[in-house]
Amino acid sequence: MKRLAVVVALFGLLAFPAVASVGASQITVFAAASLTETFPKIDRAPRYSFAGSDQLAFQIQQGAPADVYAAASPKYPEQLFAQGLVLKPVVFATNKLVLLLPASNPAGITSVFDLERSRIKLVIGQKGVPIGDYTRTILKNLGLSSVLSNVVSQETDVKSIVGKVVLGEADAGFVYVTDARPVAGKVKVVRLPGWAQPKVKYEIAVVRASPNRAAAQAFVRKVLAKNGRAALAVAGFGLPKKP
Repeated sequence: MKRLAVVVALFGLLAFPAVASVGASQITVFAAASLTETFPKIDRAPRYSFAGSDQLAFQIQQGAPADVYAAASPKYPEQLFAQGLVLKPVVFATNKLVLLLPASNPAGITSVFDLERSRIKLVIGQKGVPIGDYTRTILKNLGLSSVLSNVVSQETDVKSIVGKVVLGEADAGFVYVTDARPVAGKVKVVRLPGWAQPKVKYEIAVVRASPNRAAAQAFVRKVLAKNGRAALAVAGFGLPKKP
């Protein structure tokens, strides 16, 4: 029986040689948390690590094994490019900010200007995190920087903001419009004036140290291709002109 088991095992290895090679060539994609739902729809094969763009950039600087980096701001891809750590970044999507409220809306918020009221519990992104920097920009543009005194929590990525609002741990939070869609029915959304919106651009780049350069470049091409752009559009992202 033992001899038979060995023969069967060896036959299995010979019959399925591609399994090992697939695992060996699987790429790792570091991507902004706001891409959590969309990137796997474009390509299910890679290993994904979703987090704040600033955190992921720091990890790449520290030598983390990533093949592709996609950020919710040009700031960090351009910094990594200047440091010689990634190839030339490309803009692949845009976004807009909205104010997210719990479905029950206990604070009775109907406008972003209601955030000026006292005792409003506001949650935003930390400084340095793209959503945090964009939030501070739109508040400045609206003349509402004073509402930062109502901030009860500063999060490391946009999904953490969404989670706190959905759970009712905050009265409001600034997120991307694309992050409101997956929780529709659990939240209310307040649109923000277009003239006050910061220019939210997403950039993607191949990590220079990637041992899977060809596969990484293929992933970037897939994001930029017709089907990739269609998936981004369905998720609510804006589409820049093709590079």
